[in-house]
Amino acid sequence: MKKKLRIISIAKQAIETEGKAILNLANLVDEEFADAVDYIYHSKGRVIITGIGKSANIATKIVATLNSTGTPAIFMHAADAIHGDLGTIQENDTVICISKSGNTPEIKVLVPLIKAIGNKLIAITSNKESFLGTQADYVLHAYVEKEACPNNLAPTTSTTAQLVIGDALAMSLLDLHGFSSKDFAKFHPGGSLGKKLYLRVSNLTSLNEKPQVHPDTDVKQVIVEISEKMLGVTAVVENNEIIGIITDGDLRRMLTKVDTFKGLTAKDIMTKNPKKINNDAMAVEAMEIMDTFGITQILAEKDGEYCGVVHIHNLTKEGII
Repeated sequence: MKKKLRIISIAKQAIETEGKAILNLANLVDEEFADAVDYIYHSKGRVIITGIGKSANIATKIVATLNSTGTPAIFMHAADAIHGDLGTIQENDTVICISKSGNTPEIKVLVPLIKAIGNKLIAITSNKESFLGTQADYVLHAYVEKEACPNNLAPTTSTTAQLVIGDALAMSLLDLHGFSSKDFAKFHPGGSLGKKLYLRVSNLTSLNEKPQVHPDTDVKQVIVEISEKMLGVTAVVENNEIIGIITDGDLRRMLTKVDTFKGLTAKDIMTKNPKKINNDAMAVEAMEIMDTFGITQILAEKDGEYCGVVHIHNLTKEGII
């Protein structure tokens, strides 16, 4: 039990230490931060982000965030840069160098080379008075009082702070670019979030059979239609207009009420005025309607004409649910 309590205590201390440091970063965001963001925004080049050790790992994540939110970015490892990769930097690129101390040997070698090329240099560092801090054109101050490590050695709080500054930078640029949910979908077409932003009902109805019967279709044929189209439902259509719906559930309820379904037709057992959705609507809207009314299928129409069925399985398969 003592061991568990100690683990819980250490974990809480780490979270509290990092939490306080992150909250303090808001006090360090100043006009220089705004100037750096504005420079990147008006730049015609890319953002090259570099670092060494754990800072390099943080750099790769910031690069990914920038790329996914509309700011072209590339990672360049500081050690590789001084051994041939410096050619990654092009004329109009902005270089961001990440280093807690700002005084590591690789940084001291790399910074003068970047300055010699003539590119603007932005520092993300805990030490504004470091070599990196004094040489950079802009400094994004990522100061932390101490690491979460009890020995104050393992990069923990400092790398978290660097990551948060990177997120703040990316979100500021996102706002300046007017980056919208539609833009996000273009950069994330394969993910479930992207699909929620671009997938339409028509993309799903086109995948399914199109079950339909006439109001005067006998119940036996209704059962055949539902079974063959394998969606557990059929639309009741007259003059290509939806006038009702029949589900597996409707058939089961019918069997509990009658001894024989001879002579019964679709219009006798259908549900009138079923829930419908426009075929051009977003798929996520179909999901919301199904969730609200506790249904597993919804009929789609366009300009008053029947288009097909969206089944909850379609939404599950596409990752919408």
